[in-house]
This record gives sequence, structure tokens and C-alpha cells, in this order.
Amino acid sequence: MKTILSIALLSISSFSVSAYQTQTSQTQSINNNLTSDFVERQVSKSMSIGRAVKSIISHYPHETETVVSTALDLYPDRYKEIIHAAISAQPAMTETVVTVAINKGITSCSSVVETAIAAEPSYVDFVVNAAANTTPNELDEIVRVAVITEPDSADYIVQTLAQSHPNRIAEILKSAVNAVPFVGEYMVDALLAVFPGKAEKVVTTAVREVNSENEYMRKILKSASDAGVKKDDLMIYAKNAGADEEQIEIILSSVNESN
Repeated sequence: MKTILSIALLSISSFSVSAYQTQTSQTQSINNNLTSDFVERQVSKSMSIGRAVKSIISHYPHETETVVSTALDLYPDRYKEIIHAAISAQPAMTETVVTVAINKGITSCSSVVETAIAAEPSYVDFVVNAAANTTPNELDEIVRVAVITEPDSADYIVQTLAQSHPNRIAEILKSAVNAVPFVGEYMVDALLAVFPGKAEKVVTTAVREVNSENEYMRKILKSASDAGVKKDDLMIYAKNAGADEEQIEIILSSVNESN
């Protein structure tokens, strides 16, 4: 009797789970269709996918992910307009928008990053974090595009990514300094503020990338000196980076004089 009862209960349980899964799947399908139809109706009214996305997300911020995903499926060639509109409407959802756009695979990660930063520069940290977490193998390109698009935030970009990927500090700094060497000292300062024990790696990498430019090197070494790195250590780090000893002496002398 117990065996028969157990079998019956298992059958009922299996049926319930199967019915629930079927219902959930159907509900999701209906919701997707409704979203798709709704987006297209809004586009026909506004004559612009950008205005439609911005309007929908402004009224239904909790549906940002679904709306962006649907809009990108319907109008993949208008991805810049969609990304820009979504982030402009809900900057707090920047990370979600970037992740969805990259995962769609309709354009390069770097293009998504550039578009997202242009839409809301003050959320650049969310953009680079989302991109780096979604496509970590493209970190160099993410850094390069981000600092070129928003050079005034290069220090913040480098610091944010280094904190999320501490084992890739040298790689991050190399890409950034190589792309925008004129703000190298700010990136060095930002990194030494959170990684004082990584002074050798930070200074050596930065100096190596600007070795041919005395003024850039002077600013980097001054920034490191102001952060508390000793002159003898700076000499060693700069030499290890390939700088000429006489050149380093002249630069460090000028740094000491300015201090």
C-alpha cells in the first residue's frame, strides 16, 4: 500500500513540476511577444527606436534588461541608438545595458564600451567593469577605448579595473599609458593610492611606456615621489624600465627641486 501511495505521490509531483515548467515557459514566451509588440508599436508612434526605448524604460525601469534585449533583437543595426537611449533614461542600469549589448554579439565589445561611455561619462566605472567581467580576454582593448573616449577619467578607469583585476595591474596600466601618455602621472597616482605595495610594478610599467618622452617621465616620477616612493627606488625602477641613468638623474634632480 505504501509503495503504491509513494508512486502516486511521485507521479503527481512530476506532473506538477512539468506543468509548472510548461506554464513558466509559455508565460515567458507571451511576455517576450508582448514586449516585442510593445516596442514595435512605440517605434511606429515615435518614428525612432531611440525615443521608443527611452520612453519605455523611463516608465518601466525594472524592465530595462528585457526592453534593451528585445530592441537589439529587432533593430541590431541601431545598437548605438538603443544603448545611448537606455543609459540616458536609466544611468543606474548602465552595467546591465552594457552586459546585454555585449552578450548579443551584434558588434564589438569596444564599440559597446565607446557608445556607453559617450552616453553617460560619469558612469564610466560601471561601463568598464561590466565589459571586463563579460569579456575579460578583451581587457586591453576595453582599457584603450575607455581612456581614449574619456581621458579625463583615465585615472579612475585604471584604478577601478585594477581593483577588480589586481593580477592584471601591469597590463591595464600599460594599455592606458600607451593610449594616453599625457595623463600617465594621474594614473600612477591613482594606482599607488590603492596599491602602495605595488610601486615597483606601477612605476616601471609607466616609465617603460613613456621612455622616449622626458616630460611624461618627469611627471610620472614626481607623482610616485609625491606618493612616498624613495628616490633610490625610483632610480632602480626607471633603470629597469630602460631609461638612461644620466637622464634619470637629471629628471630626479628636477623633481627634488620642485618638491
